[in-house]
Amino acid sequence: MKTTILILLMASLTAGTTYAQKRNLLIGTYTNGGKSEGIYVYEFDSQTGKAAYKNKATGVSNPSYLDISRDGKFVYAANENKEGSISAFSFDATTGALKFLNSKTSHGSSPCYIDVDKNRKFVFAANYGQGNLVAYPVNKDGSLADQAQVIQHTGSSTDKSRQAAPHVHSTILSPDEKYLLVSDLGTDKISTYAFNDKNTTEPLTPSYPAFVFAAPGSGPRHLEFHPNKRFVYALMEMTGDVIVYSYNKGVLSTIQTIPMVAPDFKGATGAADIHVSPDGRFVYASNRGDANDIAIFAVDAATGRLTLTGRQSTLGKGPRNFTLDPEGRFLLVANQNSNHVVIFKRDIQTGLLTDTGERIDVGQPVCLQIQK
Repeated sequence: MKTTILILLMASLTAGTTYAQKRNLLIGTYTNGGKSEGIYVYEFDSQTGKAAYKNKATGVSNPSYLDISRDGKFVYAANENKEGSISAFSFDATTGALKFLNSKTSHGSSPCYIDVDKNRKFVFAANYGQGNLVAYPVNKDGSLADQAQVIQHTGSSTDKSRQAAPHVHSTILSPDEKYLLVSDLGTDKISTYAFNDKNTTEPLTPSYPAFVFAAPGSGPRHLEFHPNKRFVYALMEMTGDVIVYSYNKGVLSTIQTIPMVAPDFKGATGAADIHVSPDGRFVYASNRGDANDIAIFAVDAATGRLTLTGRQSTLGKGPRNFTLDPEGRFLLVANQNSNHVVIFKRDIQTGLLTDTGERIDVGQPVCLQIQK
């Protein structure tokens, strides 16, 4: 009996260590406000929710979106400037040091999103200002190759003050990495491209159907796949709606449209980011407009449909981006206009958030990436 108890205790302690893992947290920023120097690296404790400074990469202009390669050895940054560029870094996970490798033009202005495939063969970036996307081959040493595929979007939509031209906002690979989904705020389209990593010159080709329309004037921004890979949750920046799609081999079919703002909300809407909890039970969406909060939705496991279950103030201004740790215990919010990251504890059962009191002070944080 004592032996059995001891074995169970040891198993419990061993299981607990998986939650005690300390992971690297990378923070992308805007540097043009004078309060940030580039990319910041912190150590995040997924058991306590505490973060400790490790390192930083200075001299990087407006690294507004980051992605970490699957092997954890490289980091790629979208440099969101009028003359856009993409930067490649080698990454020392132990020290948090980032070593600059090279930088290439993004072939457009204001690149605001970046994604790297799991085999580290291509980096994809969205040029908001130019309304196009770019696919760069990656060299064996992690640097970006010289030649790239550029795909220019065309068209417009109903709000001529913001949608007179295409504005590509995100380039997101499907879980099987056979497709790239591209949200275009300017044309109200989510386009799908087939991805072939063996084609080094033109890895992307339009899928069929080539796109789905969102509601006129909605402004598709970001999206995320459900862990079961059957559903996609797309965030509309301009209306603050979340569209639920079924997904099958690159094809999106609308299931539901649900607002993230309250029916009596009268302020400016600026929906910014959306994520699904690791267990697939909840969807979170941030509103960086006047609400400065996160909407919390419960997911129907069978249908993918959402039900609003709560809202949480981000305790700051301009929640442009947020992330959940891989265990789903914490949700971290980058409040751009408050110059800090707020760390919330997440209730696994209800999905609701509570303030831990933990803060990371950093100038204009706009992207959070936790190394898995």
